Amino acid sequence: MQVTETGLAGALILEPKRFGDARGHFFESFNARTFASLAGLEVDFVQDNHSFSQAGVLRGLHYQLPRPQGKLVRVVRGAVLDVIVDLRASSTTLGRWVAVPLSAENGHQLWVPPGFAHGFQVTSAEGADFLYKTTDYWSPADEHCIRWDDPDLAIGWSDQWPALVSDKDARGMAFRDAVKFP
Repeated sequence: MQVTETGLAGALILEPKRFGDARGHFFESFNARTFASLAGLEVDFVQDNHSFSQAGVLRGLHYQLPRPQGKLVRVVRGAVLDVIVDLRASSTTLGRWVAVPLSAENGHQLWVPPGFAHGFQVTSAEGADFLYKTTDYWSPADEHCIRWDDPDLAIGWSDQWPALVSDKDARGMAFRDAVKFP
């Protein structure tokens, strides 16, 4: 597995090694020892989530406080533009974002540490199946949302299709008003 830093401390792109032939391919999507060795982190995942979204769907930017979640995310069908925003008040990169293309084809994964808002937009015509492992349970009472189109963040979302956003995400708060991590 290859690990690449994103420019935001702690957020990593993971590229599992694929073994393939004419029949298909195999890869190990997660191994705790390998993750600890390469990423320098020991994590306990407590919940696995699977979402399907149609082309153009944009979900996010979500985070939880005071019970933050670390997330290991990947796509098993289709493609997305995955976006994370640093919300750590003590970070020198507070308010900076990174966009990472994730797809079934490239097999890349993104480690989203606690302290980041997370969202994605589907960029494949067939939609996308998106999987994520979390280090804490989903807690509706702790959930926060920053507007996906916040002008202070100016995230470079895909313009391939009009963004299809839920009512909840459309009512997200401005970045400047968002509760930040310590």
